[in-house]
Amino acid sequence: MLIDTYGRVATDLRVSLTDRCNLRCAYCMPEEGLQWLSKSTLLTDDEIVRLIRIAVTRLGITEVRFTGGEPLLRPGLVGIVDRVARLERRPQMSLTTNGIGLGRTAKALKEAGLDRVNVSLDTLRPDAFKTLTRRDRHHDVLAGLEAARAAGLEPVKVNTVLMPGLNDDEAPELLAWAIENDYELRFIEQMPLDAQHGWKREGMITAGDILQSLRTRFELTPEGADERGSAPAERWIVDDGPHRVGVIASVTRPFCAACDRTRLTADGQVRTCLFATEETDLRGALRSDASDEEIARIWKLAMWGKKAGSGLDDPAFLQPERPMSAIGG
Repeated sequence: MLIDTYGRVATDLRVSLTDRCNLRCAYCMPEEGLQWLSKSTLLTDDEIVRLIRIAVTRLGITEVRFTGGEPLLRPGLVGIVDRVARLERRPQMSLTTNGIGLGRTAKALKEAGLDRVNVSLDTLRPDAFKTLTRRDRHHDVLAGLEAARAAGLEPVKVNTVLMPGLNDDEAPELLAWAIENDYELRFIEQMPLDAQHGWKREGMITAGDILQSLRTRFELTPEGADERGSAPAERWIVDDGPHRVGVIASVTRPFCAACDRTRLTADGQVRTCLFATEETDLRGALRSDASDEEIARIWKLAMWGKKAGSGLDDPAFLQPERPMSAIGG
């Protein structure tokens, strides 16, 4: 069991498969990209599967989310999913993706054992998409969403970040589109995870702003704390249902007290929090022929030291040195 000193138990593992991405989203990385991790430092497919097996069979993990960077850029992704699906205690598996490439991989991922996907899409306007991501791939994301739904990777969730002056007027339109296409929309407050350190608390689009905008067109009824559990998104029933919309307010409404997540970076480091500045090395143990028991012990010690909160509610919060693409969302 992965338990910390505050009594929280981690059952949800987020696995970053690569730091690379084929978009250059303004809130994530600079236009010229980043210095990618060298291949030798990345975990191999066998190492990833072994760590997931240890987490599932020895540490109580019941859910695995594959992230990046962009996980669809990992050549061995389908094989990793297939091998994890064959574990004796099969975890629920999901994937967070920008949707590019999902059109040609959704069916194979479903057949391998993937349960569902979260697709990032911040705008319905191709021109705004190009400005936000610095790439002209809006049509590919829409095709990926359709392919995911056709393959049965449901519920298909859409993650949206609103940026001042770019897409902050689109919230009602995005929700109407999601309802029409039977996607579950989740707005995410912009977080300080950009490599260029351009994030500012002042002027960011908050959960309150998002809800105020949505209520100009929809009636929203809170789903309630019992339904939410440890999920990061607060959810609202839209116009008496059955559709729902979520808001992940990591900055203005931290949910650290209910956190059930542990994170594995693409280069084999344990992170107890997305915003943590410390990491615990598992890659070194793997490559030193450590036993499963020893690796589990190191992981347990890392989680035991998890802090009470993310620090985002502190006005003096300092952004972590590692960008989102290296950590995994």
